[in-house]
Amino acid sequence: MDDGSGREHAGSTAVVTGGARGIGYACAAELAARGADVALLDVLDEAGASAQRIAAEHGVRAVAVPADVTDAASVAAALAEVGARLGTPSLLVHAAGTALVADALDTTPEQWDRVLRVNLTGTFLVCQAFARACVAAGAGGTVVAIASMSARVVNVPQRQSAYNASKAGVEGLVRSLAVEWAPLGIRVNAVSPGYVATDQTRGVLEDDPETAAAWRSRIPTGDVGQPEDVAHAVAHLASPRSRYVVGQCVTVDGGYTAL
Repeated sequence: MDDGSGREHAGSTAVVTGGARGIGYACAAELAARGADVALLDVLDEAGASAQRIAAEHGVRAVAVPADVTDAASVAAALAEVGARLGTPSLLVHAAGTALVADALDTTPEQWDRVLRVNLTGTFLVCQAFARACVAAGAGGTVVAIASMSARVVNVPQRQSAYNASKAGVEGLVRSLAVEWAPLGIRVNAVSPGYVATDQTRGVLEDDPETAAAWRSRIPTGDVGQPEDVAHAVAHLASPRSRYVVGQCVTVDGGYTAL
């Protein structure tokens, strides 16, 4: 609970998938700033350096744990390691994901399967492992998944049917888990970002001015978001002050989907 210093998550442990960089890292840093110990689950080697940086900047325990979100055994092992090193986690931010820009006519079954496996199946496996840890510990928990505005709109000009379908699935899964797990004391919500400056979008923003201009022209605020914009929304949903917010998908998109 908040002790008045703004560190409302002091004493808690947060698991953040995709925490090595981008939105995942920003979420982990924001929760650490609020007092949580954090475990960065990622397949990237840079997760170790990211954890060290968070620990040094925020004075919390931070560890990197390798995990492949598409592999149930890998996810279970990662959650067990987090429990052994930091204690049973009470917060989960699932930010790991992948994207594919390709015409639907040209998308291969293998490409389709990979996007759905990482974005949708990965969300289920991580949430399931986290919930099992909470139930085993006789405790509740809070889940915030990262979906996308692409769950509800077909953003253009890029073509990304597999990505859009996977994120629509994430929002549907979040609502289903929220209803099923509320009696267990596990609160589930999602944040659905619009265009955010991350490693996945930087190539377009820096090297494809025509597409970047098309994106900005459809955003009422006229600019793309920053990872911290998403992290602030995630931290709000993770807070005990949001205890009555259940099964919601909060859009953070500069107004794109309001048009």
